[in-house]
Amino acid sequence: MSVFEIVFSPTGGTQKVSGLVAGALDKNTVTVDLTVSGLDFSAVSMTEDDVAVISVPAYAGRIPAVVADRLGMVRGNGARAVLVCVYGNRAFEDTLVELEDVAKHAGFRVIAAVAAIAEHSIARQFAAGRPDAQDAAQLAEFAQQIQQKLLAEDASEPSIPGNRPYKQARGHRMAPEATGDCVSCGACAAACPVCAIDKGDPKRAAGEACISCMRCIAVCPRGARKLDSSKLSAVSQMLSKVCVVRKECELFIWRIRNWRNGGRLICTNLVQTNLSPMHQSEECSRVPAEKERP
Repeated sequence: MSVFEIVFSPTGGTQKVSGLVAGALDKNTVTVDLTVSGLDFSAVSMTEDDVAVISVPAYAGRIPAVVADRLGMVRGNGARAVLVCVYGNRAFEDTLVELEDVAKHAGFRVIAAVAAIAEHSIARQFAAGRPDAQDAAQLAEFAQQIQQKLLAEDASEPSIPGNRPYKQARGHRMAPEATGDCVSCGACAAACPVCAIDKGDPKRAAGEACISCMRCIAVCPRGARKLDSSKLSAVSQMLSKVCVVRKECELFIWRIRNWRNGGRLICTNLVQTNLSPMHQSEECSRVPAEKERP
């Protein structure tokens, strides 16, 4: 069995989370970097004995379109998949269910999913320093539960929250621009996942292909690419209403079947935690005694 780490992490936050999960499953992982625009992803092939940790960021509650395209080229061939979505402490919304659908279409068997938090890629004051030590401990515990499921050869699909159809993709494109400190070294253009920056003239504004991933800001050695300050301020103000309270990592590993019985929601096959402690207490408090189940 080989463990593959398939990751799209323009600014490094998703990579940190992915490494904590995949590294706990196997110290020697095979990395597939979905940010590399020139890679032939159709050449990436697995077997049903392999495990893939597929990690992506949430962009406005959806997976980046480029992830769907590139992951769709990978040949899962029945490999078991652990899905990981990383968000900046706002909400992951339909990211995991969309990733589930793309992974299944690529031939993976989804056995678990994780939602985790990392520093917001645009307004970096939110979830600053995350994943932190508390996150690392949670993710290590999640990985242990996933490992137990793998050892039991349990390939059952978990219940993953989200909506189908997915939420409509919204949000305005925020393309960083070069400042006067730019020396046209080309680091941003070389690293851009969607080739939105002109390699011949990196100082030019990014084209319409820009997905606002902030990779160019992250890799610039001179800090010479920045967002418009007024736009960044507006985004920060909007996010301050929903990003202040700390959110915790969540694991989705078992299937929940729901019935309505006298107005009560009944959950079965809830063997271990399927939700964060907050959600777990909310859901499990509504599970009736065994004799009340149909």
